[in-house]
Amino acid sequence: EDVNVIGLSILSGAHNAIIPRVMDLLKQNKMDDVLVVLGGIIPDQDLESMKNAGVAAIFQPGTAMDNIVQFIRTHVKPHGVPTAG
Repeated sequence: EDVNVIGLSILSGAHNAIIPRVMDLLKQNKMDDVLVVLGGIIPDQDLESMKNAGVAAIFQPGTAMDNIVQFIRTHVKPHGVPTAG
């Protein structure tokens, strides 16, 4: 299916293994235009590496839902949606 956003919530501390793999799979499947956001317990020292891997935003515990929704609405790229011509 065509998706516009993938949101991952990782509480296990496995983000350093999971995120690079997810981003590689997206690239291999020509889906690297999909917005990827991350939530969960991500230590401050890992924020930069997650961004460098291609994560558009990281929402840590306590982030207001309105902030998450606004970010997605602002940054999502229409994917698989016909445009007026």
